[in-house]
Amino acid sequence: MKKKTFYLVLVLMIFLLSLFNCSGPGTTEKKGSIRILWARWTPADMLETLCLDFTRETGISVELVQEPWGSWQTLFFNEMSRKGRTFDMVVGDSQWLGRGAVQGHYTELTKWVQSHGLDRSMTRSSIEGYAEFPKGSGHLWAVPLEGDAMGFSFRKDLFEDPEEKKAFHAKYGYELRIPKTWQSVKDIAQFFYRPKKDLYGLLSWVEPHYDGLTMGVQTLIWAFGGDLGDRRTYRVRDIINSREAIEALKFYKSLNRFNNPQWQDHYLDTHKNSNTPMMKGRVAMAMGYFSINSELLDPGKTPYAGKIGFFAAPSGPGGRACTLGGQGVSIISYSRKKDLSLRFLEWFIREDVQKKWASLGGLTCNKNVLNSDEFLNASPINKPFKESIEMAKDFWAVPEYADLLRVSQTHWFEYVVIGSRSPESAMDRIATEWEQIFESGGYYKE
Repeated sequence: MKKKTFYLVLVLMIFLLSLFNCSGPGTTEKKGSIRILWARWTPADMLETLCLDFTRETGISVELVQEPWGSWQTLFFNEMSRKGRTFDMVVGDSQWLGRGAVQGHYTELTKWVQSHGLDRSMTRSSIEGYAEFPKGSGHLWAVPLEGDAMGFSFRKDLFEDPEEKKAFHAKYGYELRIPKTWQSVKDIAQFFYRPKKDLYGLLSWVEPHYDGLTMGVQTLIWAFGGDLGDRRTYRVRDIINSREAIEALKFYKSLNRFNNPQWQDHYLDTHKNSNTPMMKGRVAMAMGYFSINSELLDPGKTPYAGKIGFFAAPSGPGGRACTLGGQGVSIISYSRKKDLSLRFLEWFIREDVQKKWASLGGLTCNKNVLNSDEFLNASPINKPFKESIEMAKDFWAVPEYADLLRVSQTHWFEYVVIGSRSPESAMDRIATEWEQIFESGGYYKE
């Protein structure tokens, strides 16, 4: 009897426990949590909203930690240097790929990406830009999350004003319209440069602290037929300081004449980003990343919301190109929650989730969503974004990228903004110091 009673009690306990743990209608059982690190900006807010769906569906909660741009990189790599487990995933810049992979901070996702068909469902440029290291190797370390590229916003009301159009044609001999060449960008910037009326022609990136100035200058270098260096041999002399690259640097400085000197730090900061002057109606055109441009369409943030348009980077003497923005999401190798992170990735790459991401304002890299009429017609941002992401190029993605970046930021700032160095001297110094960095890193084979 005792044995029989024991089994009856045991069965009853199991039954009661199952009732206690079961989720009722409309509820989800809690199954753990993950922490994701990203920079503090609008797309991160969008991801927080999207993650609520993931939690409702899976029971896995997501804490998205947003760190200011100025300290985002430092925080992450300090945490990685001690193999910390504060974060399970990171949405990191494309330039971080080399350092994250070589130093063992990122979990390789090559087989996972291939098994889930991500190399077919996402655009080639996004896989190469946000996931692959070394370039051309086929080794993948991230999943494209927020596609992005450099482009422009502009004041449609100024461009379409009959009197402005008449005056522009009289001065330059052609119609005032969205510029197709960099020379036209310069003409329009000069035409609308009216500092006495608190109107400026162009906000061009000259931010010296993170990567703003470099991201602007390199776009011109590519458009003028130059390059940063040879991606296979890492040779930079006679490439970064070539005639084409030097002419591009000179042209970039000439554009800065129509900027407002007070906008030196207007780049990605939450309160002083490159949209701020446009939102206040103080500039005719502004360089910017498409990922943050949605606020320019918000009547609650700017009275010019219905008067702002967007266009992709124009052509230079060497063709068209623009700087790659955006980020991929990687699983941190030291995390003990890789299984939960993979669940998140499996959910995020679904086409229905990518559609929701796009509806929130995220810039999807999913080819079906990206090319759909629904996406292209949903926002005036989306068509120029698609055009831009297909011609975007990136800075060096090697582990030493931060050292390379400090060099270009320093010497280009000395020439473009301070005027303490000639363009030839700036490029020669960059060539010399970049070679020293690559030499120390063992990139040059004897």
